[in-house]
Amino acid sequence: MEALTALLKSLFSSVRDLLPIALVVVFFQVIILQNPMPNMASILVGFCLVILGLTIFIYGLEMGLFPIGESMAQSFARKGSFFWLMVFSFCLGFGTTIAEPALTAVADEAAEVAAEGGVIPHNLEEMEEYADGLRLTVALSVGVAIMLGVLRILKGWPIHYLIIAGYVGVVILTGFAPDSIIGVAYDSGGVTTSTITVPLVTALGVGLASAIKGRNPMIDGFGLIAFASLLPVLFVMIYGMLI
Repeated sequence: MEALTALLKSLFSSVRDLLPIALVVVFFQVIILQNPMPNMASILVGFCLVILGLTIFIYGLEMGLFPIGESMAQSFARKGSFFWLMVFSFCLGFGTTIAEPALTAVADEAAEVAAEGGVIPHNLEEMEEYADGLRLTVALSVGVAIMLGVLRILKGWPIHYLIIAGYVGVVILTGFAPDSIIGVAYDSGGVTTSTITVPLVTALGVGLASAIKGRNPMIDGFGLIAFASLLPVLFVMIYGMLI
């Protein structure tokens, strides 16, 4: 009964979150543009599928990913194994980022535009190589970012100093990076913190801060996502300079 209640709650939340988007689209399509909605049946089916998918996804996060993330973080903290905690942090950041659908979409689009703009040869092999290189660079940067964030939690370093230093580095690198990569680099920071990465990384930070004496989960447990958004910008600009 509890599981059904939680699932219905997730369904209600999904409808509540998506309804404003649907109303905006309908308003501009019908009232402003004064055009009928094309393929109304397909749109309704698609909207229902989005609601269903989002509901199942959120329910799955609450039931599986959040608990396992917190549990593993607390287990590593109790064991006191710094090395394996760092390895786990890197693998978590790298693995979740590689699996991000948003990153895949942006990397493929960037490769196509780069080929059309003459930045890389316009053939399938070069485009795939460019997209894969971009995805691996971003995944590597997020792995390093999560390691840095975990180290900050362990040491109790103030987050704002690290973030300020990171953005100073972004500003400096922007002056040296090729114009063709700057926009992609800035977008890469946003697409990495999406549906798969955020829940697991947040659970890792909160679980770790909860298990370490003297750490406040509210103060020290959050902030990993900020590193995961920042470092890809730096790494992708360096990647653009190298290639």
